[in-house]
Amino acid sequence: SWRYVQRVSYATSLMRQGVLISTTEHLLSTFYSMGLDNAYVEIDNLEVPILDGSGQPFAEMLREAGMRATRRRRRYLRIVKPVSHEAPGKRIEIRPADGFRLSCRVYFPHPLVGHQRLDMEVTPESYAEEIAPARTFGFEQELDAMRNMGLIRGATLDSAVCFGANGVLNEGGLRFADEPCRHKALDLIGDLALIGRPLLGEVVAERAGHAMHVALVARIMSDASLYEVVTAAELAERAAAAPAR
Repeated sequence: SWRYVQRVSYATSLMRQGVLISTTEHLLSTFYSMGLDNAYVEIDNLEVPILDGSGQPFAEMLREAGMRATRRRRRYLRIVKPVSHEAPGKRIEIRPADGFRLSCRVYFPHPLVGHQRLDMEVTPESYAEEIAPARTFGFEQELDAMRNMGLIRGATLDSAVCFGANGVLNEGGLRFADEPCRHKALDLIGDLALIGRPLLGEVVAERAGHAMHVALVARIMSDASLYEVVTAAELAERAAAAPAR
């Protein structure tokens, strides 16, 4: 839940009843996008395992395990009014939409990154193919600072993309030319999962990070006039009753 956010530097950390868990966004992003609403997760450390730095291992485990439908109807949080959060040079906004769509834009002053943009409708299929494989990334000069904050405890070149001064340090290179932007989209979805319901809206994020993602979620959840909670059946009934154009 968004109420349990404790820290948002480089990763999202949640705390409840004195227990802190770091780097929750990759796992939550995968659960959310693959359509998993309820799960018990057992963790024996302070940080969710980084694995290969992406959501792909989690997505593959879900496919192998399978998911069981329950009798309860899924209830969606549908945005009914535009809402945004801004900071100097950064912005995140969500607008009404019938599906879940992302427009993610990033900029990093590195020759292999620069300006990147991703626009897509998020479905379990598109997420698994286009977002889940994108790995977390960092820049060589930032690694010590992140470790001093207790983050990326298990990070190696097998679990993250590292950009050095002259290129990518990973032997296999990038999985996508715009892998940093795709991973930022993965992180964004993981933070939006803190809403606790599948989201219907169009999200536009420009150079936003965890702090802005969480601020937007808190703003939405603190103002019930910005959204409605509906079932798929209710949306279908409205569509059927709407006059033909």
